[in-house]
Amino acid sequence: MSSVAHSLRRIVSRGRTAPAVAASVGEPARAASPAPSPAPVDIAPNDPIIPYFQSAAGAVDIEALELESPALESMRAAGVKLVVPLVTQGELIGLLNLGPRLSDQEYSGDDRRLLESLAAQAAPAVRVGQLVREQEVEIRSRERLEQELAVARLIQQNFLPRTLPEAAGWSVAADYRPAREVGGDFYDFIDLPDGRLGIVVGDVTDKGVPAALVMAATRSVLRASAQRLLEPGAVLQRVNEHLVPDIPENMFVTCLYGVLELDTGRLVFANAGHNLPMVSSEGAVTELMARGMPLGLMPGMTYEETEAVLDPGAHLLLYSDGVTEAHDADREMFGGGRLSAVMSQAGARHGSALLRTLLAALAAFAAPGAEQEDDITLVAIRRESGSEALLAEFSVASEPGNEREAIRQLEPAFVAAGLPAARLERMKTAVAEAVMNAMEHGNGFRPEVPVDIRLVREGDALVVEVTDGGSARPMPEAPEPDIDAKLAGEQTPRGWGLFLIRNMVDEMDVSGDDEHHTTRLVMRLEGGRDDDRA
Repeated sequence: MSSVAHSLRRIVSRGRTAPAVAASVGEPARAASPAPSPAPVDIAPNDPIIPYFQSAAGAVDIEALELESPALESMRAAGVKLVVPLVTQGELIGLLNLGPRLSDQEYSGDDRRLLESLAAQAAPAVRVGQLVREQEVEIRSRERLEQELAVARLIQQNFLPRTLPEAAGWSVAADYRPAREVGGDFYDFIDLPDGRLGIVVGDVTDKGVPAALVMAATRSVLRASAQRLLEPGAVLQRVNEHLVPDIPENMFVTCLYGVLELDTGRLVFANAGHNLPMVSSEGAVTELMARGMPLGLMPGMTYEETEAVLDPGAHLLLYSDGVTEAHDADREMFGGGRLSAVMSQAGARHGSALLRTLLAALAAFAAPGAEQEDDITLVAIRRESGSEALLAEFSVASEPGNEREAIRQLEPAFVAAGLPAARLERMKTAVAEAVMNAMEHGNGFRPEVPVDIRLVREGDALVVEVTDGGSARPMPEAPEPDIDAKLAGEQTPRGWGLFLIRNMVDEMDVSGDDEHHTTRLVMRLEGGRDDDRA
């Protein structure tokens, strides 16, 4: 009879880690003095004994083997006499190491054949065990990563603004879309004395909890510094000095910080290696230049400042590199040129509509089905024109019944503006019809696609813009409703809503592009159509 005593050890073969079986085979051991097993041996990945065992036809006599191999010397020192390679599907996955027989006799041909037969049966089982352990390690690693990403998302989301600034004559919109792996994008708005607004957009390199923690620290130091220092360049300089001693190796922060004077439109900003801001005014788009090293790289950095004035009707766009560095199927980047072109085509759209247009263009550019590569952050700030006063701006989901929610939010502004009662009811009816059309025909009642609604006072008129995800389709002629023709099947009800809208308001027009469709309703406070007209 033969007995087998074995233990597991790890060796490296062809760049992979695999367990090797070290075992001794001999005559039945006496209870009082069991034969010791040879100690397992670690084998370096580049040891020449590995390819030798890989190609060995059967059991290998260690004493007779001539090879310049550190592992061979270690095996001999450990008392190994015979080695049976465990090979499955042409890959060496382990070794069966055997010491001398208890009888001190040599291993016979029958012993070798038995061992080789056992090895052939054991090798697949050992490989299965390896795969199970590798899978368990991978699962534990994935669970740890998912937990880390969940913590990072929580940190990141809690440090983003919960509300957007509201200021007379200005509209602010922001959109943050994290990639599957959490990065370090962030944006912030800081209320400053004397009618000034601090604006921050940044991006921390790396991902996960370290990036989220650096983002939180950067935001906190920047907020504190902005309250004490007037100049954006000085603020970034102080933040840099705080970050350099403690920021993890191979990590840094790109950041743009600007101060906007709300009464004049004057903007002063400094840039720490972030994407250049863009300004759109009367169809022309320009980049605002300012230079500076990213935060946290080295001490003693200074940051130059740039000044600009946002004229009435101008848009300021801040963004992260997740926008410009998105790729299409041919690995071409979206780039600043495309971003500028889309911004120019969007014209004087209000902030949320501009961001929606940019995101739609980005989605159309990306490879079909491709995952988002990096976090995307967009901030749009628009100075309203002198004749405009923004009264309300919001979105509703494209679900039946939400036309009532739109009316609920608009009615207080209508009343506050002094819209007479009869004209108020007509305006509410027109808005409800326009919102229903947008939800149904523009967005196909897809709840995830919003209908954007904006109310502006222009001189003596109230203007409501209803924007959906349709295209600039021509507005069909609104037929005169004929109930007899409808009952006779000679006329459909389609278009009756448009007829109603046209006859409820003083003016109606339609505009749009390939991605959006806007219905514009105008109701004058007085001097428009007769109040008794239905």
